[in-house]
Amino acid sequence: MTDDEVLAWLRESDPSLRWKVERDLLDAPPATWEATRALVAREGYGARLLALQDEDGLWAGGAYFPADASREEPGQPWTATTWSLNTLREWGVDATALRPGTAALLDRNARWEYEDLPYWGGEVDVCINAFTLANGAWLGADVDGIRNWFVEHRLADGGWNCEWVEGSTRSSFASTLNAVIHILDDERRTGGTPELRAARHAGEEYILERRVRHRLSTDEVLPSVDRFGYPFRWRYTALRVLDHFRAASEADGTPPDPRLAEAVKVVRNARDADGTWHQQDPPVGREWFPVDVPAGLPSPWLTFFALRVLRWWSAAT
Repeated sequence: MTDDEVLAWLRESDPSLRWKVERDLLDAPPATWEATRALVAREGYGARLLALQDEDGLWAGGAYFPADASREEPGQPWTATTWSLNTLREWGVDATALRPGTAALLDRNARWEYEDLPYWGGEVDVCINAFTLANGAWLGADVDGIRNWFVEHRLADGGWNCEWVEGSTRSSFASTLNAVIHILDDERRTGGTPELRAARHAGEEYILERRVRHRLSTDEVLPSVDRFGYPFRWRYTALRVLDHFRAASEADGTPPDPRLAEAVKVVRNARDADGTWHQQDPPVGREWFPVDVPAGLPSPWLTFFALRVLRWWSAAT
């Protein structure tokens, strides 16, 4: 496909993706993409997922895992409340489209599988707390405790690690990326705090110091960093990293860091001969319904994210 044909193909996507294409690739006027964004709650993937919210405010009866989760099932199930909230928030659904008082319902009815802790207080896992911070900011919940938690639990090398509770003192690529993505989401919705913004910048420097793809100690390339899959879920890939730095650059009013250049080249080279980016490594596990293609096929979502990143990089550099 030509570039114009790729854009036309993307514009035929579900409203959850189409409004982003209109805004970020087609430069449509706000009235156009805002109208499409409003459709997400009423038709397609967004409407289907909203209809699956139970009267108690939860999805699948659980906070991070569904109530019927089994250790025998392949991969992680993605149907529980946190993953459903993440998805709707990332698709641009307005908080008012959820059940009335969802934040209060979750405060009353949702408990973490870890030590039965209250939902909006978070728990000990960095990624879970990152998701909860952003979801709380979106729904208007009190997540001040989680904001302070991120400042207090940042490690000496600049980032975070979900294994800190087991004694780890070195940051993790994936934990740090999930932290900075969702701290930025909170900032954009609420203004955040100066301390948390400084922590985000430190976490971003942790990633940049390693040129996105390399271990600092050995310079080896991380496994799977160049294999892209959608939905992103929690995973660390060069494409997801670049999409965060694009958002951070726009929020902070700063140019792209040159240390991202190698990752940009990886994304550019991953484009297939048909002009799209193909699904390479989709996450394994139970989901409510598929929102992207199986491995090996042209992925509208990956193509959108890749084109948006490359557009930002080219325009700024």
